[in-house]
Amino acid sequence: MKDSFNKTSVKKKSWEIENISISHNIVDYNSFGKSVSKNDTELVRLHFGLSGNYDFKYKQLNAEYSFTGHHNNLLYSDGFEIEVSNKSKRIETFGINFTTESFVNIAQNGTDPLKRFSEKILNKKSAILSENWRPNNFKIQSVITEIINSSYTNELKDLFLLSKSIELLVLQAELYDKKKENNFIRSNVDKQKLFEAKEILALKIERPPTIVELSKLVGLNEYKLKKGFKELFETTIFGYIHKTRMTLAKRLLLGTEKSAKEVAYETGYSSPQHFSNAF
Repeated sequence: MKDSFNKTSVKKKSWEIENISISHNIVDYNSFGKSVSKNDTELVRLHFGLSGNYDFKYKQLNAEYSFTGHHNNLLYSDGFEIEVSNKSKRIETFGINFTTESFVNIAQNGTDPLKRFSEKILNKKSAILSENWRPNNFKIQSVITEIINSSYTNELKDLFLLSKSIELLVLQAELYDKKKENNFIRSNVDKQKLFEAKEILALKIERPPTIVELSKLVGLNEYKLKKGFKELFETTIFGYIHKTRMTLAKRLLLGTEKSAKEVAYETGYSSPQHFSNAF
């Protein structure tokens, strides 16, 4: 791969199993500008943006996109050249690259959109699953978090990564198979504020702001905040807080030596009993 970045640092974590490569990237930039990446490899990519604000040009697709917050899509090209114009100082992404043969073997028995996508791959025609990129829902975010924080080794690691890669493909296909109608939130400014609200909740999950406080922090009235959050992220604010706490609690209980009592307080519950009831 050839690239040119106005970056100060790149943090990358990667995993390799047969026919699949997975990567988690955090790029910190020292300025706002354009960067170009090129690769001669033929690949199918499950792409997930996790944070950041940037414009994105994909030469092989002859397409341009603008992203705020998290998003996902499925792409194919025989080699690629992309230009990124960063509008935030940090961009975080996660991706799963399948070899074309392995992907087609899995996807040709899937949904009609996946079958059509596979046909384009077989004809070596650059393709994207949908022109309308979707926000990552909670299920997708949870699987990505599981992969990033996985502690499996050897054969179990490979089996785990394979199963989670296919699970993400299934969740993506399900997401794009739904008829999505954003009738309420249409403004990019409001959408950005909702992503900001979600990030605030994630960073303060042990003691999240109330809806009134969150409304003031992001500059949206309570009605638009609650209805927009549900429309964009497919869960309520309280549902997001609960699910995020449970995901964190599970990771702490399985991956650390902390007691249930310690985990209860760390995830924001006032007592171990409240934590136990919620869990």
